[in-house]
Amino acid sequence: MVSIIYNKTFFLKSVSKISDINIEHGIEIAFIGYSNSGKSSAINSLTNQKKLARSSKKPGRTQLINFFQVISNFRIVDLPGYGYAKCPMSIKLKWQKLIYNYLKKRKPLKGLVFLMDIRYPLKIYDQYIINIAINQNIPIFILLSKCDKLTLTQQKKQFQIVYTKLKIFLQDVHIELFSSFKKIGISKLQSQLNIWYKQYK
Repeated sequence: MVSIIYNKTFFLKSVSKISDINIEHGIEIAFIGYSNSGKSSAINSLTNQKKLARSSKKPGRTQLINFFQVISNFRIVDLPGYGYAKCPMSIKLKWQKLIYNYLKKRKPLKGLVFLMDIRYPLKIYDQYIINIAINQNIPIFILLSKCDKLTLTQQKKQFQIVYTKLKIFLQDVHIELFSSFKKIGISKLQSQLNIWYKQYK
């Protein structure tokens, strides 16, 4: 198994348009999810850095695609959170277009880490993104975040609900319980990223 040191990950660049990325070498793994799903916390836990991925106190403030370099030919990408109800419709449509274009056009993209609050999984836009990923043959690794908010019994129930729904249209369903606060699932996340890196490097 490939062993990658994630705590040396550093910020690379932010872009507001796909045409501004100008990086075509290596591979990218993107983190995606609703504005309050815990994407930034997951990236910070993965890299053991408290402030690498900045999360706003107001959900929906991040309107850029943020790139972080793990090693020379391997990047983590933090996509804008979607679905924040208080944002103007024009901003929502802009974010959706940005995410859609990234998923459709980025050749270095080799996997999606999909964050879903375990209490509210598979919302409408989650399902929309999953359909795009399936059509683009992008592998998905789902993290049911904030699992510390539920009891073990509730965690198992929610896990089974998500697994059953996804099994209908996903051949390989990869789901893990995750909590940045309790440090649950971080090693599993690292292992999955290592697998993707080894597969596509």
